[in-house]
Amino acid sequence: MQSGRDGSSSDAFEQALIQVVRNDHPETLEKAIELARLRFADCDESVVDHVLRLESQGKLLFEKPLATIPSSVIGFFLSSWAAWFWALFVSAVATTVMVFVVPENVFPLVYVRYVFGAVFVLFLPGFSLIRALFGSKELDNIERLALSIGLSLALVPLAGLLLNYTPWGIRTAPVTLSLLALTLVFACAAVAREYSVRKVS
Repeated sequence: MQSGRDGSSSDAFEQALIQVVRNDHPETLEKAIELARLRFADCDESVVDHVLRLESQGKLLFEKPLATIPSSVIGFFLSSWAAWFWALFVSAVATTVMVFVVPENVFPLVYVRYVFGAVFVLFLPGFSLIRALFGSKELDNIERLALSIGLSLALVPLAGLLLNYTPWGIRTAPVTLSLLALTLVFACAAVAREYSVRKVS
């Protein structure tokens, strides 16, 4: 195989390399290079060059293995699979804190409260419910955004209507805390659903 560096010998070497990779199915580029080094009596640099060139030409394709699913729901909550949940959690809790801490007459900080509040009311409740109902890949981003806003616009008045018949009434604190609880309950249900779906698949 030393002559596999120029002309037709190089093509023959690459064809043999492609055949070996197809037979052994390495999952990553690094594994393919390691496999090629073991199979062919060629210097490391030449093998690496051949494998990289074949990959850049699209003749060798590698897929990185999927991350393993944690064995418990708690582990799933703490894994990268649930990163969206923690982003939602931080956003919802930060908004709740701002509602109680930032007065309405403190400018320009109150504008940050308005922005977070708008997202909290018009997006997060519907988003968490949609995620619980449909999972992460059943809807595209446009559909998810539209349904999240639409469901939020339906859930918030419903929460206000129910609060109206409680001793707390429709005031800032009860409405904020009820929306926070509603959003986090739906989000937790969504993570649990995703865990069960991924474990089965």
